[in-house]
Amino acid sequence: MASQTEENYLKAMFSLTNEKGEVNMSEVSNLLKVSKPSANNMVKNLEKQGYVNYEKYKPVSLTSKGKKTAALVIRKHRLTEMYLVEKMGFGWEEVHQIAEQIEHINSVTFFERMDELLGYPEFDPHGSPIPDKSGNISHRKQQALSTLQEGESGKLIALARSSSEFLEFLNSRELQLGTRIKVLSIESYDGSLTVQYNELISATFSKKVAERLLVEVV
Repeated sequence: MASQTEENYLKAMFSLTNEKGEVNMSEVSNLLKVSKPSANNMVKNLEKQGYVNYEKYKPVSLTSKGKKTAALVIRKHRLTEMYLVEKMGFGWEEVHQIAEQIEHINSVTFFERMDELLGYPEFDPHGSPIPDKSGNISHRKQQALSTLQEGESGKLIALARSSSEFLEFLNSRELQLGTRIKVLSIESYDGSLTVQYNELISATFSKKVAERLLVEVV
């Protein structure tokens, strides 16, 4: 069984894995705010336990055991976030740090009961998919709002990199999952979007914001 620190490394590596299935350890050390020597020592330890494939001076990859372990930690995290929002009335901007602590509880029954009470949700409060009990993750078709053309509309279904600061920003703009957003115009200079949603006649989002709003075209 992986320790809490090992689980954090596996989760970070899972989230940073590229299309080739590889992980850059510099990115891992930056994400976890640890030194590169510490990260390298942990990777060697994880390799001994069968969680990663490691060769000196080469990118690292997760083994099937490593992927499943990471996905199950993510499952516990996202179920917890959903429970905090749906059953305890927390705001979506408040739940990440609490879930970071609860995700390390090693009780299958605890999280199965949580899943049951929630009605077996497929997505967390930020629209991210919740892995199933086997660590499998389902995906749905989504794209950044910034990719839409003038006149197109999309329903907000997920967020990319949902920090508490970003969520508080969305709260201030009265944006939540399920909101239908129409692109009115796109500024050619900086890619900012003038949009329409809810009862607003128009609002402006920077390209940086629009890239983090994931929508389903409607």
